[in-house]
Amino acid sequence: MKKTLFVAALLLVGAAMPGIAQLKLNGAGATFPYVIYSKWFDVYHTKTGIEFNYQSIGSGGGIKQVTEGTVDFGATDGFMSDDQLKDAAEKQGTEVLHIPTVMGAVVVTYNLPSLGSGLRLTPDVLAGVFLGDITKWNDAKIAEINPGKQLPDLSIIVAHRSDGSGTTAIFTDYLTKVSKTWSEKVGKGPSVNWPVGLGGKGSEGVAGLVKQSEGAIGYVELAYAVKNGLPYAELKNKAGQFVAANFESVSAAAAASAKSLPADLRVSITDADGKEAYPISGFTWLLVYKTMKDKEKAGAMVKFLRWAMTEGQSYAKDLYYAPLPKDVVKLCEKRIDSIEVK
Repeated sequence: MKKTLFVAALLLVGAAMPGIAQLKLNGAGATFPYVIYSKWFDVYHTKTGIEFNYQSIGSGGGIKQVTEGTVDFGATDGFMSDDQLKDAAEKQGTEVLHIPTVMGAVVVTYNLPSLGSGLRLTPDVLAGVFLGDITKWNDAKIAEINPGKQLPDLSIIVAHRSDGSGTTAIFTDYLTKVSKTWSEKVGKGPSVNWPVGLGGKGSEGVAGLVKQSEGAIGYVELAYAVKNGLPYAELKNKAGQFVAANFESVSAAAAASAKSLPADLRVSITDADGKEAYPISGFTWLLVYKTMKDKEKAGAMVKFLRWAMTEGQSYAKDLYYAPLPKDVVKLCEKRIDSIEVK
């Protein structure tokens, strides 16, 4: 009798929580969207019982693991190149789809107790700092765009990512567009040969270097900066306006490009037109196999992606990301509908 009741109880629990402890989707990649992905995975697990094991190892790691087939999905802030897509397709026997999830900003954070918040930077000054051409905080070029600010006679310590990073891809993509010298000497990508500075692994590493070193400057995603109370600079955009990073200014950066997105949804929105556009903005993508081998995982992945395009977007603003424009969501849904089982 007791055994029968126990079995019945288990059946009731299973019916109340479909899929619980039955299905796990493994993913790895970008740190940039980690804050919102953590929220999404937690909420979706509560709703469906589907578990997500996501390792925030950087976009380079996410691309590598998707290419090698060691995960069910990847994540990146710097879209895969044509060569990388070809390599992945050859190894996995299927196309890797880029599904934009949200948009975010890369901010320039710094450690200047005498200044506090309110630092302003122009494209040429920012490039000059990361090239190692501007080495003091009271340099005339910085002072000129920060009138009345107490800029110390202090050396600038540059902090950058040491790992393959989509945050770096967005940041260097911007510097390549606004600085001919940077474009010629350094270039863009998840990993570059930095002219100066100290490397830290992940956003945590960069933030740690900045926090512990007065006079330091680095770059992290907006959500990480806000969550950790890090100050960040206003940047002069293409229209000549100083703009702070927030979901409105990121959305403004995406507005023009949303009308002419390529079919594969790989696009850069750094240094965008528009008075309100924040210049170091970017999409972040989930990397999904177009043809999946596991029917159950394929169904779960498609359902999650559809949820992310709808209800999931409602979590973006509170976590300092910008939700996708409706036009982009429609394009994403078409790509999601193309996912199939082998």
